[in-house]
Amino acid sequence: MLNLERLRVLDALARYGSVSGAADALHVTTSAVSQQMAKLEREVAQQLLAKHGRGVRLTDAGRLLAEHAARILSQVELAQSDLEAQRGQVVGELRISAFPTAARGLFPAALSGLRDEHPQLRVRSQELEPEAGVAGVLRGDLDMAVVLDWYNKPMPMPDGLVKASIMDDPADIAMPLRHPLANRSEVGLEDFADDEWITWGEGEFCHEWLLFTLRAKGIEPQIGHRAAETHTQLGLVAAGLGVCVAPLLGRHPMPEGVVTVPVRQKVRRHVYVVWRADADRRPSIRAAVRALQKVGADLGRLSDG
Repeated sequence: MLNLERLRVLDALARYGSVSGAADALHVTTSAVSQQMAKLEREVAQQLLAKHGRGVRLTDAGRLLAEHAARILSQVELAQSDLEAQRGQVVGELRISAFPTAARGLFPAALSGLRDEHPQLRVRSQELEPEAGVAGVLRGDLDMAVVLDWYNKPMPMPDGLVKASIMDDPADIAMPLRHPLANRSEVGLEDFADDEWITWGEGEFCHEWLLFTLRAKGIEPQIGHRAAETHTQLGLVAAGLGVCVAPLLGRHPMPEGVVTVPVRQKVRRHVYVVWRADADRRPSIRAAVRALQKVGADLGRLSDG
């Protein structure tokens, strides 16, 4: 009989291509991964891993079994989803992530409402950037992830995931109160060609979007400071150290000395939640989607007003 947890280890090895990558994904030690694979090789009486330089690679038998492992794990998820759907109750545990401003702007109201409506559901949340959230859902560490893309730069979405829209999040430009454009009713991104930008971390999706958008307008941005958190960026703006893009979601309360001005070209982020297609029937996921959409709709009405 094949051991399900060992198949999960093999699946992680196939996905991440190394023992260390699999160990990180599964939150175990590299020694534990090696031990589980050794036991699995004894169970199937075939070599599944072979040395490759300083690392390892899957043998033909290993790749064959890994393909079966992916289907088996998907079927297990589907079985759990169907059982939960048949019972029709929102119970058990739900693991969900969101990028920082969504965690601040959506989670307090959505998760407290979910707890009040479904007290037998145990929700566990964490902050993760969109790419990390999607990866966590794919490998089964998370049930759901709140992610984003921009109006002019969609985020690539792997196969096997389902998504639902939460809200459109308008973004302004935040600048110091004494900035020459602070009294404008609206601005263009090109107006800040000579300003230093306060942006997100190198390689992060939002940072790459800002570079892409400014360069499309013929502007090579001057990056002065980087900060993952919106409130840190706004604190740097308040100190007169540059300007930043300031989405509405999660930015309040605003620090003193900062002005936000709308952009003529209507800069918006699309906020949505993703989960695995084989878990689509779980009542807990459906309940969480409704809770997030309700809060998103309430915030949308406020921004329209």
